[in-house]
Amino acid sequence: MPQLRDSGTRSLHATEPVPSAEMDGFCRIFGVETEYGAAVTGAERHVDAGQVAMTMFQPIVSRSRSTNTYLANGSRLYLDVGSHPEYATAEARDPREALAQDLAGEHVIRNLALKAQRKLRETYGAHATIHVFKNNVDSAGHAFGCHENYLVRRFVPLETIEHQLLPFLITRQLYTGAGRMTPDGFQITQRADFLDEAVSSATTRSRPMVNTRDEPHADPDSFRRLHVIIGDSNRSQWSTWMKLAVTHLVLCVIEDAFRNETPSGFEDYAFADPAAANRAVSRFLDNPHAELTLESGESVTALGLQRRYYAAVKAFIETHGDALASSLPATTIDTIMGEWSRVLDALERGAYDALADRVDWAAKKRLFDALRNRRPDVTFAQLEQLELDYHDIANGRLYGSLTSRNQLRELLTSNDVAIAVHNPPADTRAALRGQFVRAALAAGAQFSADWTHLTVTAPERREAVLLDPFESESTEEFTHLMSALQ
Repeated sequence: MPQLRDSGTRSLHATEPVPSAEMDGFCRIFGVETEYGAAVTGAERHVDAGQVAMTMFQPIVSRSRSTNTYLANGSRLYLDVGSHPEYATAEARDPREALAQDLAGEHVIRNLALKAQRKLRETYGAHATIHVFKNNVDSAGHAFGCHENYLVRRFVPLETIEHQLLPFLITRQLYTGAGRMTPDGFQITQRADFLDEAVSSATTRSRPMVNTRDEPHADPDSFRRLHVIIGDSNRSQWSTWMKLAVTHLVLCVIEDAFRNETPSGFEDYAFADPAAANRAVSRFLDNPHAELTLESGESVTALGLQRRYYAAVKAFIETHGDALASSLPATTIDTIMGEWSRVLDALERGAYDALADRVDWAAKKRLFDALRNRRPDVTFAQLEQLELDYHDIANGRLYGSLTSRNQLRELLTSNDVAIAVHNPPADTRAALRGQFVRAALAAGAQFSADWTHLTVTAPERREAVLLDPFESESTEEFTHLMSALQ
């Protein structure tokens, strides 16, 4: 379990240039955006997903006159294209805090769904049941996403991200994939068959693994926001925490190399065909020793490439351990590396059951294998229904059953999640945004908010700009804004 430690960080002023401590060190901002699928069963007549989503968002529209709003915990809640409820976490400085904020999103969405369910039952019958799926593919074959956001230093070129980080993200799915039952067999990822390109600025007309649209939500001269699309939505708390934590360490190696004009060690890892490599990794169980071709012509297995990244990060820690430790307020580097090593060892042994208490695809595989052993005639449709129940955060029972029997690890308590539902991280600008939203709602003021701007629109227009995501203390501009709400 991640260990707590003191942050050693300090507050900054939002409108001042980013201090060199943030530029020269390894501090990072993390965020997770999760799109949810919605459906209804048991209704006396047809209810489409759009109607379900709008019913869920009626309380939001009543409050904000919009399906796009920011909450008192600093997060963004909105209705995305295709009637998908979406929750974007407040900015966090540690993967553990980002996990808490992501779980807060599950809580918020679940509450909206259950309130909407009570309303739908008045019209569509007492058995109308809303299902909200934290997954990435619906029964019609439509894909939707879970996006990770990492604040990275502007001096790292996007080409470097494509060539040095993407091979890691593709093979990282060995332990972060959510798993998916398909007519052709079981895959360890949900999105591999739906991703068209390696890197692109588009998100709808094509599906890249990394989005390059330049929206830093921070000082654009100092930072860019790395928008990772390749990852699956995870129910496993361990997987959500782990994918953020290990990616942070790899990014630290890449940033330090460019900062000091030295090799990172990842220069020759680019895949000749990233999409083909991604599909091959997704079918890892069919051929764990499948060779993936690099641009250099070398071949390597997915596990072998992960071993290389692990070794490089471990060597980097030997010379930069103290600086890396201070970059994460709530997670120790030893914890991350220990978990990473153990999971790679288990994969090498083929000990997939040993991963079933933390890796989503392994947990699902264990369930499917057990069911097939008991019932050899089980159908694909029945397995698919079991899988959907695992991902249903509103009325699903399977995930809760696994955690209650300690068959799936939980890193945070229900109290941790309850705190995150109502409170933003205290050490980022989300603390200021949350304070503003709470005060504006209490005052009944007309207001608007986004990641970098807070505005009171009536009776007198006032605005504060929060350009520095590391800022957590009031500036003069923010204090002036808040005085309009008193």
